[in-house]
Amino acid sequence: MVFSSIFFLLYFLPLFLVLYFCSPTRWKNGVALLGSCFFYAWGAPQFFFVLIFALVADYYLVRLMQYSSLPRKKWLLWLSLLLNISLLAIAKYLNFFIDSVNSVLQVVDIGGFSLVNIILPIGISFITFQKISYVVDCYQGKAKPLENFFDYGLYILFFPQLIAGPIVRFNEIASQLIDRKAQETIDHKLSGLLRFVTGLAKKVIIANTLGLVVDEVFAMETMDIQSGLAWIAILAYSLQIYFDFSGYSDMAIGIALMLGFKFPENFNFPYNATSITNFWQRWHITLSNWMRDYLYIPLGGNRVSRRRLYLNLWTVFLISGLWHGAAWTFILWGAWHGLFLVLDRIFLKDTLNKFGKVPATIITFFIVLIGWVFFRSLDISYALGYLGRMFAFDFSSPGIFIGQKFWMIFGLAIGLIFLGNFQFIERISTTWYLNTNRIGILFFKSLATVIVAWICIANIFASDFNPFIYFKF
Repeated sequence: MVFSSIFFLLYFLPLFLVLYFCSPTRWKNGVALLGSCFFYAWGAPQFFFVLIFALVADYYLVRLMQYSSLPRKKWLLWLSLLLNISLLAIAKYLNFFIDSVNSVLQVVDIGGFSLVNIILPIGISFITFQKISYVVDCYQGKAKPLENFFDYGLYILFFPQLIAGPIVRFNEIASQLIDRKAQETIDHKLSGLLRFVTGLAKKVIIANTLGLVVDEVFAMETMDIQSGLAWIAILAYSLQIYFDFSGYSDMAIGIALMLGFKFPENFNFPYNATSITNFWQRWHITLSNWMRDYLYIPLGGNRVSRRRLYLNLWTVFLISGLWHGAAWTFILWGAWHGLFLVLDRIFLKDTLNKFGKVPATIITFFIVLIGWVFFRSLDISYALGYLGRMFAFDFSSPGIFIGQKFWMIFGLAIGLIFLGNFQFIERISTTWYLNTNRIGILFFKSLATVIVAWICIANIFASDFNPFIYFKF
């Protein structure tokens, strides 16, 4: 069940909100947990009871830490980490490992292993990171373990962030799980609704329109793609994945705000970045922060030799690539970003700063664009072939028809992603979701919300093309 589906928009969400708002305060967490369990079981019933078992195990392992000596606490920490990483590895990476081993064995003409029939549980990567956050934060004393198992279950299974984040670390939300009266205001409900509808528009109106052409081009053989079409498609994909993912984050943040939870921001005009380092301070911010605090810093952070620091950066982004998907294309995408993060530390970031903001932004966007080719391609061979066509300077007939609607949305999307270069636009974007006592502005926002929501639902009814890129991660 994705947020842009008719079932979610017209049935699940309205019914859930009515039940939640009509429930007494002491029952709200229970209603939210039951709704989240239904949401998850709807999409992955086969894995639901395995997940519940893992939740129970983690909950009691952390509870045991409270009454244990330091050596025993470390042992319990590693046991919990092993459990969570093992579940992720089996569910997401076992077949990738088997397939990679089989490829090596074929070279030496030795029989391989059979693949295992595993249905990938939805949101398994995000769930694992949330669970690790809880265990580590409690171990380090950054937050107290929750006394109530159902509050813990809500933190892990809370449906707004369940499928694709943002990744909410336990210490960021621990107090809100127990008491969020300060957040449960009519202002937050209205702001949350506006945020949700804005995200829905990003997804349905912009990302889906661009995705139709992107999918058509990437379904072609690379030799049939002329250079102009290759550039258009990868530019469209860079816009699609941003509006798809940031739109989902907006919807998640909006729903959470309506329910009294404040989630961290996940995007901040990432294509306005002036270096790859700056890009990762703006793109999927909660993942970047998680990787920094739970992986990069434990590896030594900046307190190591320069050679070790570069190795740590590359290690983190190789893992980040693998986290996004069980394929060599994702690993290469992570390695590509890791390479430029290292080059930023050596010389590139300072050099780009000397060029000025606009040239630095264009160069950084170009680097990100090349990385998206690996991210979107099904295998490395296709990615390399596609890159070859991008730089083949073949500007013959594109071979496919691209309609006027695509060009209108394409132009709108390009305009929107670079608006952050103007400081007054950035200020407006931060205040757009805030409520105001001015009746005229409130009326305009309410009317705009209703109209945009109606357009989005009409678009969903009119088209059966409604993918969600990060659903599989």
